[in-house]
Amino acid sequence: MRVIGADNEQLGILTLQEALAKAESQQLDLVEVSPTAVPPVCRIMDYGKFKYQQNKKLQEAKKKQTQVLLKEIKLRPKTDDHDILTKVKHIRRFLEEGNKAKVTVVFRGREITHMEIGLAALEKMASELQDIGIVEVRPKMEGRGMYMIIAPKPKK
Repeated sequence: MRVIGADNEQLGILTLQEALAKAESQQLDLVEVSPTAVPPVCRIMDYGKFKYQQNKKLQEAKKKQTQVLLKEIKLRPKTDDHDILTKVKHIRRFLEEGNKAKVTVVFRGREITHMEIGLAALEKMASELQDIGIVEVRPKMEGRGMYMIIAPKPKK
């Protein structure tokens, strides 16, 4: 097998016993790096330290990633214009934080016969938020509710 030393120097092709003896003399581990290569490649290293550094890199990568949440706002067809504008402010804050917003209009009883009122409310919200967000999912009916998803505009 081809052996790479602790300082990344090539030690050449050695037998398993010779490689293990070299690793043991340096008080390090013999780790198989590429088993499919011909001949297989092994490296002499401190395996515990290697695993620790890999964990640290993973944790650092997790810190830098952002998680997009889907926040929901519910309203009814009878919701007044002023209340809709208040909910628009909430959605604007969600979008500024980088989250998506799901706006749901819930119909009760006979309100379901006037779906155009709920659609008008959703369209009004979309027009109020067009400067900061884009409509990702157009208004859709689902059971007794109509929903729409707004995502923040991509930053340039």
